[in-house]
Amino acid sequence: MIPILLKILKTGVVSEKPPRANEEWRVRAATIQREILAILGRALVIRQVDAGSCNGCEIELNALNNPYYNLEGMGIKFAASPRHADMLLVTGPVSRNMEQALRIAYEAMPDPKLVVAVGDCGRDGGIFGTGYATCGGVANVIPVDVVVPGCPPPPTAILQGILTAIAARAA
Repeated sequence: MIPILLKILKTGVVSEKPPRANEEWRVRAATIQREILAILGRALVIRQVDAGSCNGCEIELNALNNPYYNLEGMGIKFAASPRHADMLLVTGPVSRNMEQALRIAYEAMPDPKLVVAVGDCGRDGGIFGTGYATCGGVANVIPVDVVVPGCPPPPTAILQGILTAIAARAA
């Protein structure tokens, strides 16, 4: 035990330097929040559904909630129920087991409904394709407004897809 403690004391703290504050992100966040409030009159509420993904897209979605991207600071929140959601964010190819659950979640959402398919799998089934176990892309099961390509797409691309769907709703 003592050799380990001595090594810790000798080595010190080993980590990366924290990123510097990015003023551009702060200005952009304030602008996005104003736009969302102007369009919806309140915060945007998203219900995320994993329809059978490998969880790569979910990791990128979780990154949107960290302090760097600060999604909630922009007026965008996640909800546990589709009844409270303005947008359905779907990841992965729709597996046969999730097909009915996805339709139920879509039908439970109040009108007008927005759907964003995230990742190559959400677009067209990706590497899983369409077969006995999957229905393919989200558009094969429910109507899709915006598709965010990538495997997995970076958090900024997902955010851009969310904002594109909101802008399309306003138009």
